[in-house]
Amino acid sequence: MIVLLVTCLVTLLCPTVRSADAPVAWCYHKPECNFTTWPKIASQYCNGSQQSPINIVTASVQGNPNLTSFNLTGFDDNSTFLSIVNSGDSVVVNLDDEKIKVQGGDLPGVYNTKQFHLHWGNGSSSSGSEHTVDGRQYPMELHIVSVHSKYNGNVSAALAAKDSTALAVLGFFIEGTNEVNKTISWDILTSYLTKIRNSGDQTSDIMNQITLNSLIEGVDRTKYYRYQGSLTTPSCSEAVIWTVFKDPVKVSHDFINRFSTTVLFKDANASVLNTNNFRGVQPLNGRVVTSQVTVASAAPSSSTLSVITVLLLSSLYWL
Repeated sequence: MIVLLVTCLVTLLCPTVRSADAPVAWCYHKPECNFTTWPKIASQYCNGSQQSPINIVTASVQGNPNLTSFNLTGFDDNSTFLSIVNSGDSVVVNLDDEKIKVQGGDLPGVYNTKQFHLHWGNGSSSSGSEHTVDGRQYPMELHIVSVHSKYNGNVSAALAAKDSTALAVLGFFIEGTNEVNKTISWDILTSYLTKIRNSGDQTSDIMNQITLNSLIEGVDRTKYYRYQGSLTTPSCSEAVIWTVFKDPVKVSHDFINRFSTTVLFKDANASVLNTNNFRGVQPLNGRVVTSQVTVASAAPSSSTLSVITVLLLSSLYWL
């Protein structure tokens, strides 16, 4: 889901990353470099104990009263979309991080939002999200990536600090719907895919047409899961506070299908459609997933039941 280099600090999804020693090539679509090989390709991090994504088992989720509402600055500003890019592994939208900020929700400070990108399968009827809930995998997942303000927007510096709170990522499941043109913002967004069909293609025409809020409408942003994890692409650095929202964004099937039928992977030998660009779920290794505390209705006490019984018997006496 995310990546590192300065040269792709806003894409976070470049096909080559720097490990401690040398550039590392990785991919989704070839046996020699897909996600099953990443623990060897980028062994410094990708075989760590706090890897992402994960399967969220709702029965094991623990309550956390500190998981309050977010303060999302600039999410309704239509001047924040700078460019849309085919990174070779995903579609990335670069954002104006001086205007968009995320705070609250028990995050340790203010985070500047750098970009969002997507993971998908092979059409709206296939599995494509990175996170799963009780084993359920959605067709697509959107990740909004932010870096702690103390790093002044420098993702490389944030990751080099080996700070487990360096990045905050908001994850949204995308679900297909039969509603036509649901929503118009997704129609606009996906209309640009033909302009960035090949790896490295980008365009800035997307400016002033879409807001983040319009892409995630219908989601209750007070209901989410929280856990400590990692980037979901090499170097897989364990530097991410993950927020995964419970409600999916509902998008017309056609808009989801445009990704897997238009965008190409970076591949020197062939034109390969970008499909199934997600990492499989990783072990929890003792980590705890938390969510908002649900206050259950209190059961009637024995004294309350006794009073009710007396009142009922009294009413029967007068019948």
